[in-house]
Amino acid sequence: MESSLNHAPRAEAPPAKRGAALDAYAYAGPVAVHLEQFDRRVLAQASQFDPEIVAYLEYVLGCHGKRLRPTLALLCGAATGGVTERHLDLGVIVEMIHLATLVHDDIMDGASQRRGQATAAARWGADLAVLVGDCLFSHALKICSSHFPQQVSQAISSAVCEVCSGEILQTQRRFDLNLGLDDYLRIIRMKTGELFRVACELAGGVNQADAATCRALGVYGESLGVAYQIYDDCLDLLGTEAEAGKTLGTDLERGKVTLPFLYLLETVTGKEHEELCDALLHGTAESRRPLIDLAIERGAVRRTLATLDEHLAACARALEVLPPSAARDSLAEIAVSVGRQVASLPVAGD
Repeated sequence: MESSLNHAPRAEAPPAKRGAALDAYAYAGPVAVHLEQFDRRVLAQASQFDPEIVAYLEYVLGCHGKRLRPTLALLCGAATGGVTERHLDLGVIVEMIHLATLVHDDIMDGASQRRGQATAAARWGADLAVLVGDCLFSHALKICSSHFPQQVSQAISSAVCEVCSGEILQTQRRFDLNLGLDDYLRIIRMKTGELFRVACELAGGVNQADAATCRALGVYGESLGVAYQIYDDCLDLLGTEAEAGKTLGTDLERGKVTLPFLYLLETVTGKEHEELCDALLHGTAESRRPLIDLAIERGAVRRTLATLDEHLAACARALEVLPPSAARDSLAEIAVSVGRQVASLPVAGD
């Protein structure tokens, strides 16, 4: 039977703040009570570790972020029959995996700030931080094997491998100006879209939803994850650290050639192409600033946002398989809110 929470009134979505991170709490109305339970449950995981390292885990787990992936798992559960204890467990698993990837990403990117406070690496150094990330990964898999059947554990393990493989491919292709659109999209599907996908698809499976519904939820999750990563890439170029709450401007510095610059490279030839490549590969943060203006001027940023819109449209189509409910409305609103965040970026609203 569908949870009565599915029919709770949905909170009015807040207006987009320019460059701010998407806050899933604003769209969690149908599962708000469950999200509060989730918060307590995920923070309690720190007590499962050796007393001498609990403080490290509490710090990372207590960095209240967007909680987007567990919110998606809970909403997909509510939309397919109701939220259960297993959906809460699934939320904890995907959030711990996500936090582990953030800890490792911040080490690789040299980021000093995340969600308005010092990153684990900035606080304790890379050596300790990478081990904390490893603990989060392993504990998430431990929870999975303890509470779910083998096929779910295999799906989660495969997702972790896919995420890490995507990060490896992205690292491998740093400073590679021959990276194509298909390669770029494949990498972000793996490193970002995969965890969104598995959170949504498995949430339907927990309720024994039919295969077509589970697949549609997976398409919704993956499409949303890809769109969100494209937005995040634009935020790195166009946002401000004060509004985003994290270190920005690291993509070019670390050699990550994101979609706006892939599209920009298609607009130049000859000497201009050589100069652009040289600036991307060897420039400084200051010398690269005109490249951002050029990407806006040549329409590369707008093409990027159009690609993002295609994935948001795929989200909307995927949700058509679900029966009407407040949970489905919230899932749709989360996708719409990514579009609002995009529209809040300087170039998007021109």
